[in-house]
Amino acid sequence: MTRYVYEFADGGRDMADLLGGKGANLAEMTRLGLPVPPGFTVTTEACREYLATGEEPGELGAQVVHALAELERSTGRELGGRDNPLLLSVRSGSKFSMPGMMETILDIGLGDESVLGLAKVTGSEHVAWDSYRRLLQMYGRTVLGIAPERFDRHAAGDEPMALVEHFKQVIRDATGEEFPQDPAEQLQRAIRAVFDSWNGERAGLYRRREHIPDDLGTAVNIQVMVLGNLGPDSGTGVAFSRDPATGARGVYGDYLPDAQGEDVVAGIRNAVPLAELERLDPASYRQLLQHMETLEHHYRDLCDIEFTVERGRLWMLQTRVGKRTAEAAFRIAEALVDEKLIGEDEALARVGGAQLARLMFPRFAAHAEAAPLAHGVPASPGAAVGAIVFDSAEAVRRADAGEHVVLVRRETTPDDLPGMVAAEAVLTSRGGKTSHAAVVARGMGKVCVCGAEELTVDVASRTLTAPDGTVLAEGTVISVDGTSGTVHLGALPLADSPVGHFLDTGEGEGALTEAVARTLQHADSVRHLEVHANADTPEDAARARRHGAQGIGLCRTEHMFLGERRSLVEAMILAEDESGRRAALDALLPLQRGDFTGILAAMDGLPVTIRLIDPPLHEFLPDRTELAVRVATRPTEHDRRLLAAVERMHESNPMLGLRGVRLALVVPGLVEMQVRAIAEAVVERLRAGGEPHAEIMVPLVGTVEELRIVRAAAERVLADVSRESGLTVECPIGTMIELPRAALTAGRIAEAADFFSFGTNDLTQTAWGLSRDDVEASFFPAYLAQGVFPASPFETLDRDGVGRLIRIAVEEGRVAHPGLKIGVCGEHGGDPDSIHFFHDIGLDYVSCSPFRVPAARLEAGRAALADGRDGASAAT
Repeated sequence: MTRYVYEFADGGRDMADLLGGKGANLAEMTRLGLPVPPGFTVTTEACREYLATGEEPGELGAQVVHALAELERSTGRELGGRDNPLLLSVRSGSKFSMPGMMETILDIGLGDESVLGLAKVTGSEHVAWDSYRRLLQMYGRTVLGIAPERFDRHAAGDEPMALVEHFKQVIRDATGEEFPQDPAEQLQRAIRAVFDSWNGERAGLYRRREHIPDDLGTAVNIQVMVLGNLGPDSGTGVAFSRDPATGARGVYGDYLPDAQGEDVVAGIRNAVPLAELERLDPASYRQLLQHMETLEHHYRDLCDIEFTVERGRLWMLQTRVGKRTAEAAFRIAEALVDEKLIGEDEALARVGGAQLARLMFPRFAAHAEAAPLAHGVPASPGAAVGAIVFDSAEAVRRADAGEHVVLVRRETTPDDLPGMVAAEAVLTSRGGKTSHAAVVARGMGKVCVCGAEELTVDVASRTLTAPDGTVLAEGTVISVDGTSGTVHLGALPLADSPVGHFLDTGEGEGALTEAVARTLQHADSVRHLEVHANADTPEDAARARRHGAQGIGLCRTEHMFLGERRSLVEAMILAEDESGRRAALDALLPLQRGDFTGILAAMDGLPVTIRLIDPPLHEFLPDRTELAVRVATRPTEHDRRLLAAVERMHESNPMLGLRGVRLALVVPGLVEMQVRAIAEAVVERLRAGGEPHAEIMVPLVGTVEELRIVRAAAERVLADVSRESGLTVECPIGTMIELPRAALTAGRIAEAADFFSFGTNDLTQTAWGLSRDDVEASFFPAYLAQGVFPASPFETLDRDGVGRLIRIAVEEGRVAHPGLKIGVCGEHGGDPDSIHFFHDIGLDYVSCSPFRVPAARLEAGRAALADGRDGASAAT
């Protein structure tokens, strides 16, 4: 018989697959002897079976009844009892944290009779009827699917007993049925509602954004309710063992006296700082600090803890490894190394390239001169500027139109997730660092300021009123500083972050820059992949080197033909004979040579892979329509010739036309000019005492014959320059693998290549039959929303299709040419997930934009640790 129910004492944190993260951690705290309200967990396996069949597993009902009986026996209370009723909370809990994305129902077990027993045992009719009101509201919305506004329209100031009657009538009107008085029915339907919420719209959206698989399902945690709303000696709160925003040690969190847990997370009431608990209840405060220390040492990480104090008794309701900002992630990881809780390998494994990239984002330039419009809680650091919007739909609409927006709400709910994704920042007038807005924004790396009580948010009139009476209409631009918690009118200037400045210059002090430097140093010491950069100018090359690049993996020569040089390209195209074409190429030669000399100087001693011209030549000519208008209105002989050339060279699909290696074969002298410029730049650097390492890359090769012809021409030029200069000029000659045919015939192509570099942008386009510029704005959003793509294949490599082509090319290329140097220079070279794939298949290097180099270095180190090649260093 399959076991679908586990009491907390029977589980542990290593059972997250089965019990979900919340259930596994409740079990772990129970095993540690912490004061956890007893309960049991319904497994994710039961959820998956229910979602697949529409029915609960046959054995589940009996197992829940048995676990409930044990709970009643151990507590001496009966679910729905008349005297001292047992009340239960029913909460979701997937393997991966999904804060607020699924459902919770509290106070299961209350009814018309048990509410009287609760009033008697608590000594408070208000508490009893308010708990009953909460149950009706949650149950009606979650289990019965009644629109929340049908409950919200009743005055919050009404007496709880009156609200109970109102809400029971709402349920009758909406469903035609009475609220069930049978507590067993309440529990069964609540469990089903939590199961169903796994497939809810907001949960699905969150999973797609966070790349959480859809087939995991959620566990359901059934736990004895403890009440924090029994008076001044009771309360509820959320605590962090370190600051989740900065990583600093200290006492962080929120406490709400005389309240239930949902009140804190929902941000409905503004909590007091956790430190205030020391004054209100010193004994509970001391116990909480002890438990936090126990948990942090046990989990060896930042812990996020929910707790309730019930009439002076502390209860631990939940713990998990806490979400944190990128800054906190680096600082905490290295601090734990210093505290000898973890080793350097584990510290590296706990941070990621995406987090490092966030730290390189700009912050506001010194805005001390700009008086804040308002202050709030700095919930997620960073700086953002955008137009105010007051609802999720408007945020999405404006963002899709290319506008930067700030989502402004009294407090956010899970339904606001699409707007939070679309916005540059989130601003709320209620809530604290543990509110929904704060937790979700931190997880997404979004700027967030919460609890800005000085601001009046009027969603109906779509206005925001500042303390000084200034009224801001929707569309007004504001600046939000998630580090200081301030809000400013207008667009403040942005400045580089300290980490960005440090990585660019090597200058900077502070705990964060030190943590980043240490982590990168360790990543560099364990990684096998080299990290190169894509750079087309000496300035970009120098920046890449400062960021730690070990070479240039892609130097695009066509970028050097733009600007004032375009006229020379036009002259080459329009030339009517060999002498005219030669004159244009001769004029381009010294300009190209100067470009290459500067880049080789900036990367002295490191390899520079120079790609020969790739795009179709007509891209260097004026627009066809623009030319036609000019010829029709004010014709010149030059424009007529240009238009004729454009017409002659027009292609229906330029991406698959006369470009890359094909130009080398049909445009005499073009490639020879480029190779000569490279060779003469090498000579110039050698004579200057430099150590140039130029490599020549031939693009768009589809057959080995193309590469052999171009290689022979290039080698003749290299030999000529060597003879003329008296210096030996040797440049490896390789190719870019960016066509499926090239990947599938890589064994043949490798016979004529010194190296391969995968152009994954074009390889993705040609493998999928997609034009990136067209599809990303058309049907990609729908594909992503419907889960056809877990992520854009242009951002994260498609391992099953494009990845398989790359794997074939690597394996067959190295069989034919042992020791063949292989790298990647498409955008995927800087994508964290893709870097792990490139490491796994044994590439020599990845190449990415200069700004992504530090993140790629970090991720390459993490990839080396992940495959176990370097044994994890033991923490002492």
